[in-house]
Amino acid sequence: MAKINFTEVVDQICEKDQRYSSDAYHFVQEGLNHTLKSLKRAGPGQNAHRHVSGQELLHGLREFALKEYGPMSKAVLNEWGIKTTDDFGQVVFNLVNSGVLGKNETDSPSDFRNVFTFDDAFVKPFEPRNSTTAVRKVTGAKAKKRTSTGTKKKKAGSL
Repeated sequence: MAKINFTEVVDQICEKDQRYSSDAYHFVQEGLNHTLKSLKRAGPGQNAHRHVSGQELLHGLREFALKEYGPMSKAVLNEWGIKTTDDFGQVVFNLVNSGVLGKNETDSPSDFRNVFTFDDAFVKPFEPRNSTTAVRKVTGAKAKKRTSTGTKKKKAGSL
């Protein structure tokens, strides 16, 4: 059997399904490798090509995106056409249907449906905690500092 050229397969997929950039497919492939490593199931004596569930893959893709793109993760994924976990499922199953990835009899695109929101996954980790409390403390501290140092009253006409 001839070895599959991933880039060629992705180009063929993108010709048929233009919803997702080729970068989305490359990201999923790299994210799958990251997921396998992070699950530590590809260690010595184990099959490096073990089955990964949809939810395991999604959490690995989230972790990989945050590692690679940080606070820009959501924007980068959106630019590639990936706006929900369902979109990851569509990319994965485009790869499955092209013979690049395998699946078992229980796998389906619904495994990826609404697993997390992109705001929760990619925006909230970078939001300040208790931002209103922090603003009040800083504002209050500055106000105290100004009043405790005192200010001299200026005479009329002086600087």
